[in-house]
Amino acid sequence: MAAEDDAVIGYTMVGTNDLQNALTFYDPLFAEMGLDQCWRDRFVACWGKKDDDTYPRFFVCHPLDEKPATVGNGTMTAFLMKGPEAIDRLYAIAMQKGGRDEGKPGPRPHYGERFYGAYVRDLDGNKLAFVYYGTETEHDS
Repeated sequence: MAAEDDAVIGYTMVGTNDLQNALTFYDPLFAEMGLDQCWRDRFVACWGKKDDDTYPRFFVCHPLDEKPATVGNGTMTAFLMKGPEAIDRLYAIAMQKGGRDEGKPGPRPHYGERFYGAYVRDLDGNKLAFVYYGTETEHDS
């Protein structure tokens, strides 16, 4: 039996071996997305909406077990954007901050007729996507 409440992602967490480097990478990306830095200490930082605890958050942290952070193959966080221009800007910021290209901005018709995306890895190798699904009304008018 399904729950009556809709399930949504509360937060995503990725590991880092150098929090200061991670902040240098993520702060400008999340500023461009209009997200606030909601928490930071010497082990972890997170972004979301400071005034909305229900808004999904993104954490970057040193692993709690104090072992080095490792990257999982096939693991990725995708951020849904409002248009291709936002994706182009985020990709450029990621590249300027030392990110690694995993797929330049552009249409991905194999994912959907109006799908547009870009893929990057952060300084620890965590994979991120910036995506836009498009709408029929935007493209048909």
